[in-house]
Order: sequence, then structure tokens, then C-alpha cells
Amino acid sequence: MNEDGLDVAGAGGVGLEGLSRGAAHATFVERDPKAVAALRTNIETLAVQEATRVLRGDVHRELAHLHAEGARFTVIFLDPPYEADAVGSTLEQLGGGGLLLPGGVVIAQHLTKRAPAERIGALAQFRTRRFGETTLTFYRVSASFAA
Repeated sequence: MNEDGLDVAGAGGVGLEGLSRGAAHATFVERDPKAVAALRTNIETLAVQEATRVLRGDVHRELAHLHAEGARFTVIFLDPPYEADAVGSTLEQLGGGGLLLPGGVVIAQHLTKRAPAERIGALAQFRTRRFGETTLTFYRVSASFAA
């Protein structure tokens, strides 16, 4: 798995797991200082500093910054706070295109009762996995938007 991933992040479990399975690089976005501290500790403990980048700040601002840099990802995993509609607004931003490589996937974790739309801009839902009150919804850039 020679891929780059973006984990919107918490303590970084998904991105770190991706690295352990062969991802070349993981970028983490997290605004909470305590979560960032735990993430940095996990990165140091696993000695994967060279394969990681940690961005501390608001996800929308950091995604815009990554887009402006020309960053592109194979996998983007969203695990935002459940109390706000962070999944929907972040998917809308990602649905504008630009951050996913061809064939890339966005995986959004959300409350089962708050399912995001099947289509969001360039993103089209292709799979869901329910785990009780939590669901993972998988998106790809739809064929009509593919370059």
C-alpha cells in the first residue's frame, strides 16, 4: 500500500494503522491541543515522524491550506466531533474536488441517525458499514466529475 492518507484525526488511530499497513505518508488534522499532544506522543512512540505531518487547526482552514499547496490524497478519513455537523460541512468542502487522487476514497464516520447525503459535489457514496450507533460511509469521485 504505497499511498498517502489524510486523517481528521483525534489521537490518529486510523492514520497510524494505515502507516502500519504500508501507507507511505499520513497527514493528520486536529484542533484540540490535548488530542494533538496524544497524537504526537503516538507518532514518537511508533517512530513514524518521517512519514507523518500534523496540522493543528480548524479542519476547513487546514483543508483549504492543503488544497492551495496542491496536496492530493488516496484516502481521506473523517472522524469529526459528533455534536456538530462537521461531517456534512467537511464532505461539502471535499466534494469541491482537488484533494483526492484519481480512484481516491473518502471515509466518513458519523452517527447512524445522521447519515450524510448520497451525493455531495463530486463525491458519490458507494458503501456503508454500520457499527451500532456509528456508521462509516464511503465516497469516491463520481464518474461525471472524473478528469
